[in-house]
Amino acid sequence: MQQRELGSSGLNVSAIGLGCMGMSYGYGPPADEQEMIALIRTAVDRGVTLFDTAEVYGPHENEKLVGKALAPVRDRVTIATKFGIYLDDNGNQVLNSRPERIRQSVEGSLERLGVGTIDLYYQHRVDPDVPIEDVAGTVQDLIEEGKVRHFGLSEAGVETIRKAHAVQPVTAVQANTRCGGGDRKTSSFRRSRSWASGSCRSARWARAFSPARSTRRPSSTTRTFATSSLASRRRRGGRIKTWSSFWRKSPRRRVRRPPRLRSPGCSP
Repeated sequence: MQQRELGSSGLNVSAIGLGCMGMSYGYGPPADEQEMIALIRTAVDRGVTLFDTAEVYGPHENEKLVGKALAPVRDRVTIATKFGIYLDDNGNQVLNSRPERIRQSVEGSLERLGVGTIDLYYQHRVDPDVPIEDVAGTVQDLIEEGKVRHFGLSEAGVETIRKAHAVQPVTAVQANTRCGGGDRKTSSFRRSRSWASGSCRSARWARAFSPARSTRRPSSTTRTFATSSLASRRRRGGRIKTWSSFWRKSPRRRVRRPPRLRSPGCSP
C-alpha cells in the first residue's frame, strides 16, 4: 500500500483509509461485531493504516469497535475520530463545539478507543455559534497536554480553514465526494494544500449500494458519474459526446488507406 503524508505535518498514512461508520451506524442495524473486527484487521494486513470513526457513530459504539479491533496493532495504525456532534434525547443531531464540550468529548473518546492519544482529531461539523479560533485553541491545548497529536476539520469552508490554521496548524481537511467524480470541494482542497494541510476525501460507496436505500429513488449522490454528467449536459443544452463518437474521431482511427489497385486495361 502506498503511503501519503498529510500536508507537511509528518503524519504518514496509507493512500486508502477505512471509514468505519457503516459498521455500527447509518446503514441499518449494526453488523456482527466479530465480523467487523475481522474486517478491520484484514485491512491492516493489507496495508491500510488510517481508520476513521466519530463519537456520534452509534453513538459511541463505533469508537468501541475500532478500539477493540486495533488494540493488538495500535503501533501500526493511525486512528482518526471526531467531536462536535451529539445526539439529544430525541435522537436528533446537535452541533456543540464549545471548549468544555470538546474536553468532555476527548476524554470519552480516549476511554472508548482504549488509547492514550488520539492521532487525528477532527471537528465533525463547523459550529456557527462557536468561533473557530476558540475551537482551534482548545485543540491546541489538548495537543500540548498529549491527548491529541493532530487537528483536522471536516466539511469546512476556505475561510474557516484559514482562521483555524492561523491558531493551530490544520493537518487534514475532510470532505465527502461523489463516488465517480464531480468534486465540489476543489477550492477548499486547493487552498488547504497551500497551507501545508492534507486532504482526506470520503467517497461513501455504501450510499449507492445500501439495502436501506435500494427502494428509494437515486439521488445525485448515488447516481454514477456518467449518468449525472450526461443529465447535467442535457440541462445545459450542451452537446453530448458518447464514447463511440469520441472513438470515431480519435487520431488512432485516422489510418491512411493504401491506394486502390486497378485492373490492367482499365482507364485511369
